[in-house]
Amino acid sequence: MSSPKLFAVIAGVGEGTGAALARRFAKAYPVVLLARKESSFKSLVDEIQASGQTALGISTDVSQGDSVKSAFEQVKKTFGSDVSCAAAVFNASGAFSRKPFLELTEDDFTRPYSVSGIGAFHFSQAVLPLLLKHADPTHLPPTLIFTGATASLKASVGFSGFAAAKFSQRALAQALAREFGPQGVHVSHVVIDGLIDTPGTAGWMQDAGPNGKLQPPAIAEFYWGLHAQPLSTFTFETEIRPFKEKW
Repeated sequence: MSSPKLFAVIAGVGEGTGAALARRFAKAYPVVLLARKESSFKSLVDEIQASGQTALGISTDVSQGDSVKSAFEQVKKTFGSDVSCAAAVFNASGAFSRKPFLELTEDDFTRPYSVSGIGAFHFSQAVLPLLLKHADPTHLPPTLIFTGATASLKASVGFSGFAAAKFSQRALAQALAREFGPQGVHVSHVVIDGLIDTPGTAGWMQDAGPNGKLQPPAIAEFYWGLHAQPLSTFTFETEIRPFKEKW
């Protein structure tokens, strides 16, 4: 029997978690990297290809259904119409305004939702049929993981728009887990509680030490662990944070 054609896809690829996820999942599958700007994934695609693995980067605006549909049509053109998805990660997060509530505009409030809510909807509708094609107990279960945040569980002052968007994404993930888990698809929501160590956060929490921030490769390894969970032990929701983080 020939091996199935499989790929992994990460929506929201940048210099931190998204890049680490791409490197980790590329060890097992061809990876598809989705980001709004080509500059977010071009060098990473080149790096993965240079290592002898397969990567495809596609400029995609997840908030737009036609853009997501076009991206997955390109995936099928590249890997074949019979391709299935082994793992999908929705790591995208929209820009948000940290303001007192009475200073928020409607655009301030809805902008995060356009990615975390509407974007998660478009991505899930596009990828779930391909995950269902791979629902075979002889392989690692097809997996759909959503990257959440502290704001997915509690809304702080100044974060009303962002929290509303992340609450919505968590609700979608929960509904999908209940609908598609019985069909063999592992849907999981990961609450990232803490600061992720990226070049953009280099100047923050400088006294925290090397393990005071979440390390992207460690996050990626954790996500891989979720993907590797057998049908008998699915985790829907979990929180990860640095050991010094107060909670």
